[in-house]
Amino acid sequence: MSFADSKRLRWAFCLLLLSAPLAGCIQPLYGPLANGGGSVATEMQAIGIEPIKDRLGHYLENELIFAFNGTGSRVPPRYRLYISLAETTSSPLLDTVTGIASSANVLVTATFRLESLAGGEPIYKGTATVLASYDRTTERFASMRAARDAEIRDAERLADEIRTRIAAFFAARGGA
Repeated sequence: MSFADSKRLRWAFCLLLLSAPLAGCIQPLYGPLANGGGSVATEMQAIGIEPIKDRLGHYLENELIFAFNGTGSRVPPRYRLYISLAETTSSPLLDTVTGIASSANVLVTATFRLESLAGGEPIYKGTATVLASYDRTTERFASMRAARDAEIRDAERLADEIRTRIAAFFAARGGA
């Protein structure tokens, strides 16, 4: 065994010793809850979504319905999710010859709160922000379709971020 191999072996052993105290700290996100009352998935299925305004809200609501309960089963809601959206579009690049924007960014910020149907204060609040870029062309329909596709990508990413945050909240909380 060469000196370099023995040095690597010592480093690996030190890392193993340092990581040993953390072995029991990691909990799977979608595993059983600590209180034994089900799983994060069953808690997520019990979230009803308040209707969200506008086209982007429609896309986001559909993505969240599938993300929370992709099984299609009807579960009586125990929680209500309220979401408000703010969307801005900016054009960072201009064509120097025509003076027309050649690309655009769609920035969406979602402020959400999760409330129990039993009432009281919101049990979880958060803000999620996503950005999607698209190319603009001189073809009007192509530019409009590209903008809509960017909105759909933003909705998908927002739904994923909101779902993950709420799932992490339920996992850390240990259920209802």
